[in-house]
Amino acid sequence: MNSTAIISACAAAFLSASVALGETFTNPLLDSGPDPWITTDGGYYYYTNTLGDRLELWKTDDIANLRNAETKVVWRAPDSGPNSTSVWAPELHRIDGKWFLYYTAADKAHDDDAHRHIFVLENDATDPLAGAWVDRGMLATDHTGIDATVFSDQGKLYLVYSAYVGPDSDLIIAEMANPWTVSARQVDIAAPTFDWEKRGKRQILEGPEFLNGKMGQRMLTYSASACWSDDYSLGLLTAPAGADLLDPKSWTKSPQPVFKKSPANSVYAPGHNGFFQSLDGRQDWIVYHANSGPGQGCGRGRSPRIQQFGWKPDGTPDFGEPVRAGVPLAAPSNR
Repeated sequence: MNSTAIISACAAAFLSASVALGETFTNPLLDSGPDPWITTDGGYYYYTNTLGDRLELWKTDDIANLRNAETKVVWRAPDSGPNSTSVWAPELHRIDGKWFLYYTAADKAHDDDAHRHIFVLENDATDPLAGAWVDRGMLATDHTGIDATVFSDQGKLYLVYSAYVGPDSDLIIAEMANPWTVSARQVDIAAPTFDWEKRGKRQILEGPEFLNGKMGQRMLTYSASACWSDDYSLGLLTAPAGADLLDPKSWTKSPQPVFKKSPANSVYAPGHNGFFQSLDGRQDWIVYHANSGPGQGCGRGRSPRIQQFGWKPDGTPDFGEPVRAGVPLAAPSNR
């Protein structure tokens, strides 16, 4: 055996041992999981994704081993009514000591964009897999829409969602009086303007997610173009430190996607992301869904993936390139 073969064999043995110890993992985390979301609290990761007719939570202290996590269905769509079908894009948030689950849904009698709304549930238990979930109803948004996210900044709670505005899906931001009450002032801060935001014969900005920059910036990633397009990708809005987040002029859009398909790595239509940190707070991670081949559309074939990301000198994120499925990666740190 030559030296190269010996080194390769040793590397393979080390990798095998590392996998056994949980020090590495491979994407995808699950075989299916559109619109994935991860948050952390109390030494655990909490995960959820679109399931269509219900809301289910995963709980684990090892996100790289999500397949073996504890799971619980915490809500099922009713047989009829405004939230009886197309249950999409759940997000779990801890706000003022309580849990809130935001999700999109429509009415079985009118399963279309004109009847798609955002809803929220509340739970005051420490563990979101325990306790009772209380229905706080439909959010009073100015437009029908999808993909709500919330974030706190300088003592204020904000909602951002993807609104149906004419032929477009725009991003709208508003302050919230509380986690289920949207203020009257709801501001359109971004519309599809670039060619890469109009692929798949739809003009779409959706899946907004908040991220603090390293230089005090406030940022929102978003998923651009139709989810059934291979060119579905992430864009970035940036507001400078101290800016009025309700002023559309505060936000600057990146002229190019910040995370996009990689045919070389067989990753297509990466998007609908979220952000989380390793349990020790030392690493920044992105979670997103993607397909492992072209032309696979936006069905159940989309699978959840995670990868660590870094930062550019200007304080904006550097997401790199989507990693090929099956490539071993170092697992999130926990110490």
